[in-house]
Amino acid sequence: MSGQPPEVKPSGRPLRLTMALAAVGLATVMGIGTVRIASAAAPSVAAQDATIVGGQSGRCLDVPNSSTNNGTQVQLFDCGSATGQRWTYSASMQLTVYNGSKCLDANGKGTSNGTQVIIWDCNGQTNQQWNINSSGAITGVQSGLCVDANGAGTANGTKIILWSCNGQGNQQWTVSGGSTPTPTPTTSPPPAGSLPCDLYAAGGAPCITAHSTTRALFAAYNGPLYQVQRSSDKQYLDVRVQSAGGVANGAAQDSFCANTGCTITKIYDQTANHNDLPISWGGLWGGPGPNGADVGADAKALPLTVSGQKAYGVKVTSGVGYRVDHAKNAPTGAQPEGIYLVTSSNYVNDQCCFDYGSGENSHTDTGNATMNAIEWGTACWFGTWANNPCVGTGPWVEADLENGMYHTNTGSNKDPNNSGVHFPFVSAWEKNNGTTNFTLKYGNANSGGLTRPYSGPLPNGYSPMKNDSSILLGTGGDNSHYGIGYFFEGAVTAGYPTDATEDAVQASIVAAGYHF
Repeated sequence: MSGQPPEVKPSGRPLRLTMALAAVGLATVMGIGTVRIASAAAPSVAAQDATIVGGQSGRCLDVPNSSTNNGTQVQLFDCGSATGQRWTYSASMQLTVYNGSKCLDANGKGTSNGTQVIIWDCNGQTNQQWNINSSGAITGVQSGLCVDANGAGTANGTKIILWSCNGQGNQQWTVSGGSTPTPTPTTSPPPAGSLPCDLYAAGGAPCITAHSTTRALFAAYNGPLYQVQRSSDKQYLDVRVQSAGGVANGAAQDSFCANTGCTITKIYDQTANHNDLPISWGGLWGGPGPNGADVGADAKALPLTVSGQKAYGVKVTSGVGYRVDHAKNAPTGAQPEGIYLVTSSNYVNDQCCFDYGSGENSHTDTGNATMNAIEWGTACWFGTWANNPCVGTGPWVEADLENGMYHTNTGSNKDPNNSGVHFPFVSAWEKNNGTTNFTLKYGNANSGGLTRPYSGPLPNGYSPMKNDSSILLGTGGDNSHYGIGYFFEGAVTAGYPTDATEDAVQASIVAAGYHF
């Protein structure tokens, strides 16, 4: 992030969603039960002549008066035998009525809150495709929004709209009668013991980077995690995992760095792309190192245990930064991208920028939408620069999209349920489809599921994205290096991960057993 703030519009309504781990599923993750890998995939069995019943209202999804007119908005109504209540969920993910002659449709290809849900001639477009999720939500493939009974209404005639998913009863639906649609994965489920990047690959959004100083992010990975340099004689050591899929060999670092200082000089990429992160050469904002370069982190500054074994994280102080330019297979332009990292609420500030994700290869500000990264900290950028204050004091998961650290598409956080995230270990998440949606989530990296404070349109002037292929840690796109934070693990994906995949990755993080 850098440069001058963009124009800011009044804030919308970000909503909070606590993501429960799926009780049904296809892959065992780290021995803690089963997790559905792709709850938003094409059905293997189509629902024929079924009703769709609102979980809160007990009333049916209904075409008023069984109208066949294009543009008729659907509603809630007492369940009965009307043909306007008989739906078929097809193998192409359409919800059809009247023997397939009309489709449930997001009006005008809308992707914003309040878009009317209507019927229209079936045309195969994505605004007529729907995910029937194991959570009970029905979500639009194009919008990512939930089918919603407007205003949490339960009365006959309540109109049906799209709204940001929030887990409430007016967004819960049951398919009743006929044959029940069974969502199935588009790719094979991973084997038991799968780690984050195995799960992303199985969910159709493979990791293009996988960085960690604490553990393997693939079950089969058996290589180096990071490199340290010893102060006394300038020698180097690669700190590896103890075994395939295992935890870092912290004892090797302790022995190598005994009685002297050590610096983390490189964080290895565990993917076949080899997008390793060396210390950044600097940028528009020069770092404190030689010739304006950034500096490496103190390798001994952040001890912890993972699965009961000693390891070290990366303590990013002001001036620390790592970066690889022209990263292989990184999403660019408007290509969809997902990101997660494990960090902490224990060490944060309000400066720019403790980022992990994509930025500009030039290390300068090249304009809105040219980067896509998670920013973690207490910065309320639009409050500071645009008189648009935040609710609460943070820290928050934000999206650094260049020239703004966004809580929502209009800038600052306005959700009293998202006043700050306070866990010793935090999982932070961002995904961006490049044109119509970005989504932010967070979780307690020691227990439970995920909370979604925002999912909705991109800011004005940010669609389509113009993402560049530099992968960065600890700084902004123009090498703004004043943010601080802890980094333990993270990955960047090619593709827009499903919620079910992210739930599975969260379960893997929890199972890792991070502790100070």
